[in-house]
Amino acid sequence: MPKMTFIDAKGNRKEVEAPVGLSVLEIAHRNKIDLEGACEGSLACSTCHVIVDRDWFDDLDEASEEEEDMLDLAFGLTHTSRLGCQIKMTEELDGLVVTLPAATRNMMLD
Repeated sequence: MPKMTFIDAKGNRKEVEAPVGLSVLEIAHRNKIDLEGACEGSLACSTCHVIVDRDWFDDLDEASEEEEDMLDLAFGLTHTSRLGCQIKMTEELDGLVVTLPAATRNMMLD
């Protein structure tokens, strides 16, 4: 089974099993990783914002216009930022590394 690594805001790494077909957000929740996902993956918030390791960023499908719009609202946006709900695990992504930002901005509470 593919694996992926989450790095928290303090630099702690956690490697987990990453079943093909699940999103990074779903994988995080299955493994009790603190990745919010306030809209439950419906592309209506930016709380599942992750920073993809540069070595992996080009291997991902391109972000949709809707994802780009939500990313504009994310805290700590970088050139390799993506929404965890939009990254689906594949065999080719075995070893994927993502970092959780230091904070999130939940627009759904406003």
